[in-house]
Amino acid sequence: MKDMAPEQPLLELRNLEKRFELDRGFLETIKFRGGKVIREKREVHAVNNVTLGVERGEALCVVGESGCGKSTVARLVAGLLTPSGGEIHYDGARIDTLSRKAMLPLRKKMQMIFQNPYASLNPRMTIQQALEEPVRHHNPSLSRSAVRDKVADVMRSVGVDPSWSKRYPHEFSGGQRQRIAIARALTVDPEFIIADEPISALDVSIQAQVLNLMLEAKEQRGLTYLFITHDLSVVQHFGTRVVVLYLGSICELADTATLFSNPKHPYTRALLSAVPQLNDDKPNHIRLKGEIPTPINLPQGCPFQSRCAYANERCRVEQPRPLQQSGGGMVACHAVEEDRID
Repeated sequence: MKDMAPEQPLLELRNLEKRFELDRGFLETIKFRGGKVIREKREVHAVNNVTLGVERGEALCVVGESGCGKSTVARLVAGLLTPSGGEIHYDGARIDTLSRKAMLPLRKKMQMIFQNPYASLNPRMTIQQALEEPVRHHNPSLSRSAVRDKVADVMRSVGVDPSWSKRYPHEFSGGQRQRIAIARALTVDPEFIIADEPISALDVSIQAQVLNLMLEAKEQRGLTYLFITHDLSVVQHFGTRVVVLYLGSICELADTATLFSNPKHPYTRALLSAVPQLNDDKPNHIRLKGEIPTPINLPQGCPFQSRCAYANERCRVEQPRPLQQSGGGMVACHAVEEDRID
């Protein structure tokens, strides 16, 4: 009996890159160096050679500090930005080269929940109009009553009373608005949701409610999530696997339980040491030294080498490649490869 081939990831990123130009005009590219006039174009290297897959039915969390490229990855996947290099594949087909018209059928399958619930809803539209719009757009054959019923069902499923549908966004709290934003994403029955820091703008007391709501939707509707966050305590309860980014590059990828019990990369260890623990009498925080390099001028070798206690000459000149780990994870670190970390 032949071994069954592994199931293809729902989403696959291959050597994905994104650079933003800082100098657009001719005069902006003129620089004075060593008494000479030279022409130089500066770029922000936001995402660098990111390769990963999102399996069907999982919640893959992307974590890292501000400016590491998390939200850029989300916007690239959603088609809001165009990659500078690499490929994005969805359900086996390449999508980053598709035109806006060719992307339309995918918009129904892929939805995005944004970070700021105050900015993601049109203030001039009632909740009814905001929720009906995507349903009408993607299902033009539906009758008016069918659209209304669909919207009412989704509103109930996210804990929003359908009788509130005539109200405007400013009449709701942040938590209620984010529920409405989730409802808007669910109205078209998607299979994949990109959530870009969906709870960071909410009060802590509301965050758990919204997270539970998203988990319930995942179970009931069979959703797959790409979940962007900087909060590792959220990841521990929500994610099935975790990707750690630093300066636009992947440091480590592992399933959630493995990452929290046995982090390999020095940066992952530092991040996890900063998570408050109730039962931790003697917290052992890892204090990172040095400055975060600018994404305009990335260091030659490992992006983390200027702040890493284990960095040696190889780390300063050679960029580490992601190495497969025994548990199915991945780590990009020379110190881990050479077994120099305790």
